[in-house]
Amino acid sequence: MLARVSGPSMSPTVRHGDRLLVRRLRPEAVVRPGDVVLARFPSRPELLVVKRVRHATPGGHWVEGDNPLVTDDSRAFGPAVVLGRVVARLRPRPVRLPPAP
Repeated sequence: MLARVSGPSMSPTVRHGDRLLVRRLRPEAVVRPGDVVLARFPSRPELLVVKRVRHATPGGHWVEGDNPLVTDDSRAFGPAVVLGRVVARLRPRPVRLPPAP
């Protein structure tokens, strides 16, 4: 599936307006720290986010953006349910995502 980034929370890894290729994951799929994922917060079910997995936690995964100045992530909304793993950025130019800092 495709996802479009809205906002600066994952800058500089991905930026506002980037289009991402996301591979859907089954509930039993292994998600590792450092993976960039598409996720949903049970406390905000209408909100889909692209974030980096920090660790597994009861109720899902702790996810945070790469931009420390933006806290629209698990620090504000708690654990997230991972729906898919981002495998590539398609726009503005195709690149594989770098590993976690």
